[in-house]
Amino acid sequence: MQWRCSRIRTQRTLSILLAAAMPSLCLSVITYGQVPTTSAAGQIQAAAAVHQEQNAAAASDQQDSQLGEAKSLLAQGMLNAADHAVRQYLATHPHSAHGHFLLGYILFREIQAKASLDDHGASAVYQAPVESVLKIRDANAKASLAEYTAGARYQRPNAFDLKIVALDYVLLGDFMDADKWLTRSLQWDPHDSQGWYYLGRAKYNENRFAGSVRAFDQCLRLDPKNVKAEDNLGLSYAGLGRNDDAIAAYQNAISWQAQSVAKEPEPFIDLGSLYLDLNEPEQAVRVLLQSLQISTHISRAHEQLGRAYMLLNQLPKAQSEMENAVALSPQTGRLHYILGQIYRKEGLTKKAKLEFDRCVALQGAHSSDRSTM
Repeated sequence: MQWRCSRIRTQRTLSILLAAAMPSLCLSVITYGQVPTTSAAGQIQAAAAVHQEQNAAAASDQQDSQLGEAKSLLAQGMLNAADHAVRQYLATHPHSAHGHFLLGYILFREIQAKASLDDHGASAVYQAPVESVLKIRDANAKASLAEYTAGARYQRPNAFDLKIVALDYVLLGDFMDADKWLTRSLQWDPHDSQGWYYLGRAKYNENRFAGSVRAFDQCLRLDPKNVKAEDNLGLSYAGLGRNDDAIAAYQNAISWQAQSVAKEPEPFIDLGSLYLDLNEPEQAVRVLLQSLQISTHISRAHEQLGRAYMLLNQLPKAQSEMENAVALSPQTGRLHYILGQIYRKEGLTKKAKLEFDRCVALQGAHSSDRSTM
């Protein structure tokens, strides 16, 4: 059995795998009061059982010691060294569930190191051709899933393991399976606020907005004033057409971080985008400019501000912002198209044609705005 590594659903689900991996429950637990005292054979059997348990515990301690180095390296952020240490261990202990699960987690962390997950729904693209970036990311996510598959043959994964499996599926763009395994993880650990957050993101990407509202609500019960969860609650309300509730959620997220030195720009960007959808470009400009005071390196903020200036017919400002957006995300065809529209309105025909041609060239190729978490 394997975790499904492609986007094509198969009948080999993890439910079957887990059922096969579950240990037998027919073993009896021997306590002091249960040790037979009238039979020498019974005493010998009981002593043998205790000895077997002690040997198993000793073996577990040795395993923990051998994997401890890899865990220490991982904690220090030395991912390549941790990867090497676990692989060395698995070469002599191929049936170690803990070893396979740890390697699966390290592989996931290696993906994060190259293109860290953005909780709002887009991944930061590192400096390489987009197609090769996505191939590497997909390959690592599949390799991580394969390790969890191998480990699950010998021991049932825990709630944290299932959460990482779900996030591997997020990286593969498979939000249905991400939803499935996050739901299972939260059944086992319902107090995991981060798990509820990611479940909300998965459901949002499935356009299941009522479900994402429930997940973000639960996250906020466990982690009050979580700015990202409140911001995503606003996105979910907007998806349901509950615009007043969405605005209130964005404003909450903004106010909760008013006294923070480090602020999240996303609530400002999302509120500005909603104002644009409501045809209120002046309001959009006000909050989008605040987002750029926090960070000037988010393409979407410049894009939305450029759109707002277009609606206000302030074309030089619109051009400047959209050029910034394109510079930050050059592989996103949509941005080239909008910039081409601005150039055309300004009478810059040749520049407009170049941007439209670039947009066409990018169509059908992998785009840098592929959704993640």
